[in-house]
Amino acid sequence: MAIPSRTGGSRGGPGGGAEVQEKYFGDVKIANFAVAGDTTQGVLWGLQNGEGQGHKPKAVMLMIGTNNTGGNTGPEIAEGVGAVVHQLRTDFPDTKILLLAIFPRGAGPNDPNRLKNEEANRIIAKLHDGKHVFFKNINDKFLDADGRLIGFRPDNLHPDAEGYEIWAREVAPILKSWLN
Repeated sequence: MAIPSRTGGSRGGPGGGAEVQEKYFGDVKIANFAVAGDTTQGVLWGLQNGEGQGHKPKAVMLMIGTNNTGGNTGPEIAEGVGAVVHQLRTDFPDTKILLLAIFPRGAGPNDPNRLKNEEANRIIAKLHDGKHVFFKNINDKFLDADGRLIGFRPDNLHPDAEGYEIWAREVAPILKSWLN
């Protein structure tokens, strides 16, 4: 089960998401609950209203929060991510959750939205318990030496084919080890 922010092509859209998913996870049954533009509040509402019920996932990959940056502070974003993680733990107590750091965004290292995401990431990293919730920050893989994004579309928010490749390459070994 995957509950990432809709990042522009993660499920069959343009940008390489579907091809990369097939390459790395073609042998894995995936239920993708991403919704374009969804916020932590929207994901939480969906979970509280039956989304995902009937599934018994061995693993959940969660990358959520960037769509909150326009209207929330870093701590508020982290609180929303924490609420989603808590709901996932309630709904799927035996499931391992791979909680990804909110991806970097914006043209450079001082972009206000990137700074909010980084602040939220420092807080949500504390959700890692090493038993059910595993926090992983792969953001350095998306940045060059000057802090500019690698593998993102010109909007500095959505991954392109290279970005999806980076993402999948970093998470596939973890998720596959949990599924075997």
